[in-house]
Amino acid sequence: MEIFRINDHVSVSPQIEVGDVEAIKQAGFVTIVNNRPDGEEEDQTPGGDIKRAAEAAGLTYIEIPMGRQGVNAQMIEDTRNALDNSEGPVFCYCRSGTRSTTLWALSQAGRMPAEEIIQAAADAGYNIRHLAGHLS
Repeated sequence: MEIFRINDHVSVSPQIEVGDVEAIKQAGFVTIVNNRPDGEEEDQTPGGDIKRAAEAAGLTYIEIPMGRQGVNAQMIEDTRNALDNSEGPVFCYCRSGTRSTTLWALSQAGRMPAEEIIQAAADAGYNIRHLAGHLS
C-alpha cells in the first residue's frame, strides 16, 4: 500500500485491500473515504468488504464513488463534509489516487489559493494543473 500525503489532514492512495485497514489505523487515520465505484476491475476489493473491516477497526468509512460520469457538485460537497467532520486524518483511495486528489482539490476551492492546492497535489505526485480554472 502506498500513501501519498496531501497535507496533515488528508492523504490519498491507490486501491487498498481489507488487510491494509489495520495499517491505515496504525498510521493514525480515523476516516477512510472510498472514491472508487465497485466493479471497475475483476480483482478489485469491493467497497463493502473495506467498509466492514474499517468499521470493525473503529474507523469511519464513507463512499463517494467517482465513475466515468466524472465529478459533480454533490461529490464535492460530500468530500468537503467528510473532511470537515472527521475527528482526525482522512485516508482517501481510488484506483490510482487521482480521483481522490481531484475531489480533495475541488472541495478546497475558495478555501485555499488555487496555486497552493495545485502545489500540495504536485508534492504528493499528482498533476492537477488542468483544474486551475475550477479552483479559484
